[in-house]
Amino acid sequence: MMAPDITEPRIVVLASGNGTNLQTLIDATASQDFPGKIVAVGCNRPQAFALERASQAGIETFTVDHTEHDSRESFDTALRAEIDRYAPDLLVLAGFMRILTTEFVRRYHGIMINIHPSLLPRYTGLGTHQRALDAGDKVHGVSIHFVTEDLDGGPVIAQAEVMISPEESAASLAEKVRVKEHLLYPIVVRWYCEGRLKMEADRVHFDGAPLPKPLYLAEEE
Repeated sequence: MMAPDITEPRIVVLASGNGTNLQTLIDATASQDFPGKIVAVGCNRPQAFALERASQAGIETFTVDHTEHDSRESFDTALRAEIDRYAPDLLVLAGFMRILTTEFVRRYHGIMINIHPSLLPRYTGLGTHQRALDAGDKVHGVSIHFVTEDLDGGPVIAQAEVMISPEESAASLAEKVRVKEHLLYPIVVRWYCEGRLKMEADRVHFDGAPLPKPLYLAEEE
């Protein structure tokens, strides 16, 4: 395992696809005043464009192809081995489309965060935008949460909302939410790297105190 850099938190990002959230994190951490550094990007799909984004930024990459493993446990074991080479202080899931085993989640308890395209606890899992439309919701959004053993059920750190217009489609709603994702994720990662954010007893603590409800970024009028 590589020796940790004591001067700034080390971030490993996991992605599966195009990597637009990864790109916002790459851009944010490139700033000289950002308090953390992305030391590696991992992917479960060898052809994912996220790997190209990382390479273009001079960030190390690794791939653990899930199709080469006959069980979730085997895949997660191989993935842990790669991640641990970089001794991360923070593990960021950015469109990483794998359900992780309990053992994996426990290994990174308190240092793993994820982004989900809904206002949790509403609409865990997939198809969130269409489900919001089908329910007749007026407001939708994005949540960033610590990862626990409950799928999309970890304590929520921050949320941002978007308004649903009468003519909305799942595609247009997804784009609205994506804009908020790109704004919110770098902010939360910065908070963590600054030491302002942690999980204790499965509760979010911010600036040394339990957070009574998620930090909230409202839709602009």
